[in-house]
Amino acid sequence: MLRFVVTVLMLAPLSVWAVGDPERGAELAEICAACHGQDGNSSVPNWPKIAGQHPDYAARQSILIRDQVRDVPEMYPMVMNLSDQDLWDLAAHYARFDAEPGVADEELVERGATLYQGGDHEAGIAACSGCHGPAGAGIPGAHYPKLRAQHADYTADRLRRYRAGEHLGDSDPYSHIMVAVARNLTDADIEAVSSYIEGLHMARFDTVSSR
Repeated sequence: MLRFVVTVLMLAPLSVWAVGDPERGAELAEICAACHGQDGNSSVPNWPKIAGQHPDYAARQSILIRDQVRDVPEMYPMVMNLSDQDLWDLAAHYARFDAEPGVADEELVERGATLYQGGDHEAGIAACSGCHGPAGAGIPGAHYPKLRAQHADYTADRLRRYRAGEHLGDSDPYSHIMVAVARNLTDADIEAVSSYIEGLHMARFDTVSSR
């Protein structure tokens, strides 16, 4: 059933596509740099890296925050007066950078890799790689974000929110998918898969950087 829902949603555009101007985005980026870094690589683990993120995903999420559909109190004041085009331009700017490699906890890699790459059928947990790709590259244009090298703290917080049932209603049907995916994750599962994702930055899906 979940596979069917994913397929249908991939065929249903959520918003009108726009084209961002990365040069203009660079002029606007000072409002983002304090939290996300000059190149989109946040040094604070509970603020996401946005370097290299797919513009369609980054722009849409920023619009949802600006429109107070997605509740991110820290970010709302930064985007409240920005237009859709401003946010597309910023997304295009940060897409030009690469996310800095992260490091996974070697004690968590085995369980994290199992969940990310294959899921856990007995526990009713779908594989993350089905939507986000074996190397965490996501799917451009399908609103499935790039995950690799993302801070484990940020990813874990998002997964806990989804597990608790937090979604964005009809404004973002994909959040319902994540609620279904995260429902059966334990705290240990969330810690393991989030750590694995932080270390996932190599081209080969079975290679992560661990400490």
